[in-house]
Amino acid sequence: MSLKLMYITNRVDIASIAEECGVDRIFVDMEYIGKADRQGGMDTVQSHHTIEDIRMIRSVVHKAELLVRCNPIHEAGMGYLGSEKEIDEIISAGADIIMLPYFKTAEEVSRFLRIVNRRVKTLLLVETPEAVKVIDEILSLPGVDEVLIGLNDLSLGYGKKFMFQLLADGTVDYLCEKFKAHGIPYGFGGIASMGKGLLPSEYVIKEHYRLGSTCAILSRSFCDLRKMGDPEQVSNTFRSGVRAIRLFEAYCRETPHTYEQNRIEVQRLVAGIVGEK
Repeated sequence: MSLKLMYITNRVDIASIAEECGVDRIFVDMEYIGKADRQGGMDTVQSHHTIEDIRMIRSVVHKAELLVRCNPIHEAGMGYLGSEKEIDEIISAGADIIMLPYFKTAEEVSRFLRIVNRRVKTLLLVETPEAVKVIDEILSLPGVDEVLIGLNDLSLGYGKKFMFQLLADGTVDYLCEKFKAHGIPYGFGGIASMGKGLLPSEYVIKEHYRLGSTCAILSRSFCDLRKMGDPEQVSNTFRSGVRAIRLFEAYCRETPHTYEQNRIEVQRLVAGIVGEK
Protein backbone atom coordinates (compact mmCIF):
# COMPACT_ATOMS: atom_id res chain seq x y z
CA MET A 1 0.00 0.00 0.00
CA SER A 2 1.39 3.41 -0.98
CA LEU A 3 1.30 6.60 1.07
CA LYS A 4 -1.69 8.85 0.45
CA LEU A 5 -0.06 12.02 -0.86
CA MET A 6 -1.72 15.35 -0.07
CA TYR A 7 -1.12 18.73 -1.71
CA ILE A 8 -2.40 22.12 -0.50
CA THR A 9 -3.91 24.37 -3.15
CA ASN A 10 -7.02 26.44 -3.91
CA ARG A 11 -6.21 26.74 -7.61
CA VAL A 12 -8.39 24.62 -9.89
CA ASP A 13 -5.67 24.32 -12.54
CA ILE A 14 -3.12 23.05 -10.02
CA ALA A 15 -5.66 20.72 -8.40
CA SER A 16 -6.43 19.17 -11.79
CA ILE A 17 -2.74 18.68 -12.56
CA ALA A 18 -2.01 17.21 -9.11
CA GLU A 19 -4.93 14.78 -9.37
CA GLU A 20 -3.95 13.69 -12.87
CA CYS A 21 -0.36 13.10 -11.74
CA GLY A 22 -1.38 10.79 -8.90
CA VAL A 23 -1.85 13.00 -5.83
CA ASP A 24 -4.41 11.24 -3.63
CA ARG A 25 -5.87 14.19 -1.74
CA ILE A 26 -6.33 17.80 -2.74
CA PHE A 27 -6.08 19.86 0.43
CA VAL A 28 -8.01 23.14 0.84
CA ASP A 29 -6.78 24.99 3.91
CA MET A 30 -9.24 27.29 5.65
CA GLU A 31 -7.31 27.56 8.91
CA TYR A 32 -6.18 31.04 9.83
CA ILE A 33 -7.30 31.69 13.41
CA GLY A 34 -4.15 32.01 15.54
CA LYS A 35 -1.89 30.54 12.87
CA ALA A 36 0.12 33.65 12.02
CA ASP A 37 0.87 34.21 15.71
CA ARG A 38 2.09 30.63 16.18
CA GLN A 39 4.14 30.39 13.01
CA GLY A 40 5.33 33.98 12.63
CA GLY A 41 8.75 34.09 10.98
CA MET A 42 8.58 30.48 9.79
CA ASP A 43 8.60 29.57 6.11
CA THR A 44 5.29 27.76 6.37
CA VAL A 45 2.17 27.84 4.20
CA GLN A 46 -0.56 30.09 5.65
CA SER A 47 -3.31 29.82 3.09
CA HIS A 48 -6.67 31.10 4.41
CA HIS A 49 -8.71 29.48 1.66
CA THR A 50 -12.49 29.96 1.52
CA ILE A 51 -15.78 28.07 1.19
CA GLU A 52 -15.93 29.19 -2.44
CA ASP A 53 -12.50 27.62 -3.00
CA ILE A 54 -13.90 24.28 -1.81
CA ARG A 55 -16.77 24.53 -4.31
CA MET A 56 -14.39 25.38 -7.15
CA ILE A 57 -11.98 22.56 -6.34
CA ARG A 58 -14.90 20.13 -5.93
CA SER A 59 -16.01 20.93 -9.48
CA VAL A 60 -12.71 19.70 -10.97
CA VAL A 61 -11.58 16.96 -8.57
CA HIS A 62 -13.14 13.57 -9.27
CA LYS A 63 -10.59 10.84 -8.51
CA ALA A 64 -8.74 12.35 -5.56
CA GLU A 65 -10.35 12.99 -2.17
CA LEU A 66 -11.08 16.59 -1.20
CA LEU A 67 -9.63 17.31 2.22
CA VAL A 68 -10.45 20.56 4.02
CA ARG A 69 -8.77 21.90 7.14
CA CYS A 70 -11.21 23.96 9.19
CA ASN A 71 -10.27 26.41 11.93
CA PRO A 72 -9.71 25.27 15.51
CA ILE A 73 -12.90 25.00 17.56
CA HIS A 74 -14.19 28.56 18.01
CA GLU A 75 -17.31 30.57 18.75
CA ALA A 76 -19.16 32.87 16.35
CA GLY A 77 -18.42 36.59 16.55
CA MET A 78 -15.56 39.00 15.84
CA GLY A 79 -15.85 38.10 12.16
CA TYR A 80 -15.69 34.34 12.81
CA LEU A 81 -18.40 31.95 11.61
CA GLY A 82 -18.22 29.68 14.65
CA SER A 83 -17.30 26.02 14.30
CA GLU A 84 -20.84 24.70 13.77
CA LYS A 85 -21.59 26.99 10.83
CA GLU A 86 -18.10 26.68 9.35
CA ILE A 87 -18.14 22.87 9.40
CA ASP A 88 -21.69 22.72 8.02
CA GLU A 89 -20.65 24.98 5.12
CA ILE A 90 -17.51 22.93 4.45
CA ILE A 91 -19.59 19.75 4.20
CA SER A 92 -22.20 21.42 2.00
CA ALA A 93 -19.46 22.68 -0.33
CA GLY A 94 -18.35 19.12 -1.03
CA ALA A 95 -15.53 18.08 1.33
CA ASP A 96 -14.80 14.36 1.63
CA ILE A 97 -12.66 14.74 4.75
CA ILE A 98 -12.46 17.49 7.40
CA MET A 99 -9.25 18.04 9.36
CA LEU A 100 -9.39 19.58 12.83
CA PRO A 101 -6.20 21.49 13.73
CA TYR A 102 -4.66 22.80 16.92
CA PHE A 103 -6.82 21.23 19.61
CA LYS A 104 -5.61 20.80 23.17
CA THR A 105 -8.42 18.88 24.88
CA ALA A 106 -10.60 15.85 24.32
CA GLU A 107 -13.59 18.17 24.78
CA GLU A 108 -12.66 20.16 21.66
CA VAL A 109 -12.32 16.96 19.64
CA SER A 110 -15.60 15.62 20.99
CA ARG A 111 -17.38 18.82 19.95
CA PHE A 112 -15.84 18.59 16.47
CA LEU A 113 -16.95 14.97 16.09
CA ARG A 114 -20.48 15.79 17.25
CA ILE A 115 -20.75 18.62 14.71
CA VAL A 116 -19.50 16.45 11.84
CA ASN A 117 -21.78 13.64 13.01
CA ARG A 118 -20.20 11.12 10.59
CA ARG A 119 -21.41 13.06 7.54
CA VAL A 120 -17.85 12.99 6.15
CA LYS A 121 -14.58 11.43 7.27
CA THR A 122 -12.65 13.08 10.10
CA LEU A 123 -8.91 13.64 10.41
CA LEU A 124 -7.35 14.95 13.63
CA LEU A 125 -4.16 17.03 13.35
CA VAL A 126 -2.21 16.35 16.54
CA GLU A 127 0.04 19.39 16.92
CA THR A 128 0.01 20.51 20.56
CA PRO A 129 1.84 19.03 23.58
CA GLU A 130 -1.46 19.29 25.48
CA ALA A 131 -3.15 16.96 22.98
CA VAL A 132 -0.29 14.47 23.29
CA LYS A 133 -0.85 14.34 27.07
CA VAL A 134 -4.48 13.23 26.63
CA ILE A 135 -4.05 11.29 23.39
CA ASP A 136 -5.58 8.06 24.74
CA GLU A 137 -8.73 9.92 25.78
CA ILE A 138 -8.92 11.59 22.37
CA LEU A 139 -8.41 8.37 20.42
CA SER A 140 -11.13 6.62 22.44
CA LEU A 141 -13.78 9.04 21.15
CA PRO A 142 -16.15 7.52 18.56
CA GLY A 143 -15.90 8.93 15.05
CA VAL A 144 -12.13 9.46 14.66
CA ASP A 145 -11.29 8.13 11.19
CA GLU A 146 -7.65 9.18 10.81
CA VAL A 147 -4.87 11.08 12.56
CA LEU A 148 -1.95 13.19 11.32
CA ILE A 149 0.94 14.48 13.43
CA GLY A 150 1.58 18.14 12.62
CA LEU A 151 5.32 18.38 13.13
CA ASN A 152 5.63 22.15 12.56
CA ASP A 153 3.42 23.30 15.41
CA LEU A 154 4.16 20.34 17.67
CA SER A 155 7.90 21.03 17.43
CA LEU A 156 7.22 24.69 18.27
CA GLY A 157 5.15 23.59 21.26
CA TYR A 158 8.03 21.52 22.56
CA GLY A 159 10.55 24.30 21.92
CA LYS A 160 12.47 22.39 19.25
CA LYS A 161 14.70 23.98 16.62
CA PHE A 162 13.75 21.60 13.80
CA MET A 163 10.50 19.75 13.23
CA PHE A 164 12.14 16.39 12.54
CA GLN A 165 13.68 16.39 16.02
CA LEU A 166 10.36 14.80 17.04
CA LEU A 167 11.11 11.95 14.64
CA ALA A 168 14.61 11.51 16.05
CA ASP A 169 13.71 11.72 19.74
CA GLY A 170 10.95 9.09 19.75
CA THR A 171 7.93 11.40 20.04
CA VAL A 172 6.57 10.29 16.64
CA ASP A 173 7.22 6.63 17.54
CA TYR A 174 5.30 7.07 20.79
CA LEU A 175 2.29 8.60 19.06
CA CYS A 176 2.27 6.08 16.22
CA GLU A 177 2.16 3.24 18.75
CA LYS A 178 -0.87 4.90 20.36
CA PHE A 179 -2.64 5.27 17.00
CA LYS A 180 -1.83 1.68 16.09
CA ALA A 181 -3.18 0.40 19.41
CA HIS A 182 -6.49 2.15 18.70
CA GLY A 183 -6.62 0.83 15.12
CA ILE A 184 -6.70 4.32 13.58
CA PRO A 185 -4.75 5.06 10.34
CA TYR A 186 -2.11 7.75 10.76
CA GLY A 187 0.58 9.81 9.10
CA PHE A 188 2.96 12.63 9.93
CA GLY A 189 4.70 15.69 8.57
CA GLY A 190 5.53 16.61 5.03
CA ILE A 191 7.90 15.36 2.35
CA ALA A 192 9.80 17.30 -0.29
CA SER A 193 10.97 16.03 -3.70
CA MET A 194 13.37 13.10 -3.63
CA GLY A 195 16.83 14.22 -2.61
CA LYS A 196 15.51 17.56 -1.32
CA GLY A 197 14.83 18.90 2.14
CA LEU A 198 17.07 19.71 5.09
CA LEU A 199 16.51 16.09 6.09
CA PRO A 200 16.40 14.47 2.63
CA SER A 201 13.07 12.91 1.69
CA GLU A 202 14.51 9.42 1.29
CA TYR A 203 15.13 9.23 5.04
CA VAL A 204 11.70 10.63 5.88
CA ILE A 205 9.82 8.27 3.53
CA LYS A 206 11.63 5.25 4.93
CA GLU A 207 10.59 6.39 8.42
CA HIS A 208 6.98 6.47 7.23
CA TYR A 209 7.36 2.81 6.27
CA ARG A 210 9.14 1.84 9.50
CA LEU A 211 6.35 3.43 11.52
CA GLY A 212 3.43 2.12 9.46
CA SER A 213 2.30 5.57 8.29
CA THR A 214 -0.34 5.80 5.58
CA CYS A 215 -0.23 9.48 4.50
CA ALA A 216 1.97 12.55 4.12
CA ILE A 217 1.64 16.13 2.89
CA LEU A 218 3.73 17.15 -0.12
CA SER A 219 5.61 20.21 1.09
CA ARG A 220 5.53 23.52 -0.75
CA SER A 221 9.08 22.84 -1.97
CA PHE A 222 7.81 19.73 -3.78
CA CYS A 223 6.22 22.06 -6.33
CA ASP A 224 6.93 25.67 -5.44
CA LEU A 225 4.45 27.65 -7.52
CA ARG A 226 6.19 30.90 -6.60
CA LYS A 227 8.98 29.80 -8.93
CA MET A 228 6.84 28.41 -11.76
CA GLY A 229 4.55 30.12 -14.25
CA ASP A 230 4.30 27.52 -17.00
CA PRO A 231 1.55 24.89 -16.55
CA GLU A 232 3.66 22.35 -18.45
CA GLN A 233 6.51 22.87 -16.01
CA VAL A 234 4.11 22.37 -13.09
CA SER A 235 2.73 19.20 -14.68
CA ASN A 236 6.20 17.80 -15.34
CA THR A 237 7.26 18.59 -11.77
CA PHE A 238 4.25 16.77 -10.31
CA ARG A 239 4.50 13.81 -12.66
CA SER A 240 8.21 13.20 -12.18
CA GLY A 241 8.07 13.97 -8.45
CA VAL A 242 5.22 11.59 -7.68
CA ARG A 243 6.77 8.89 -9.86
CA ALA A 244 10.08 9.19 -7.99
CA ILE A 245 8.32 8.90 -4.63
CA ARG A 246 6.37 5.84 -5.77
CA LEU A 247 9.52 4.14 -7.03
CA PHE A 248 11.27 4.77 -3.73
CA GLU A 249 8.24 3.49 -1.83
CA ALA A 250 8.46 0.23 -3.78
CA TYR A 251 12.11 -0.04 -2.70
CA CYS A 252 11.11 0.63 0.94
CA ARG A 253 8.51 -2.13 0.88
CA GLU A 254 11.12 -4.58 -0.40
CA THR A 255 13.83 -3.66 2.14
CA PRO A 256 12.38 -3.66 5.67
CA HIS A 257 15.76 -4.85 6.94
CA THR A 258 17.08 -1.31 6.31
CA TYR A 259 14.51 0.46 8.51
CA GLU A 260 16.46 0.31 11.77
CA GLN A 261 19.67 1.59 10.22
CA ASN A 262 17.66 4.41 8.64
CA ARG A 263 16.25 5.33 12.06
CA ILE A 264 19.77 5.57 13.48
CA GLU A 265 20.92 7.64 10.50
CA VAL A 266 17.98 10.02 10.94
CA GLN A 267 19.04 10.58 14.55
CA ARG A 268 22.60 11.33 13.42
CA LEU A 269 21.52 13.70 10.65
CA VAL A 270 19.02 15.58 12.84
CA ALA A 271 21.64 16.00 15.57
CA GLY A 272 23.95 17.54 12.96
CA ILE A 273 21.22 19.85 11.66
CA VAL A 274 20.39 21.24 15.12
CA GLY A 275 24.03 21.39 16.23
CA GLU A 276 23.95 18.65 18.86
CA LYS A 277 27.04 16.55 19.52
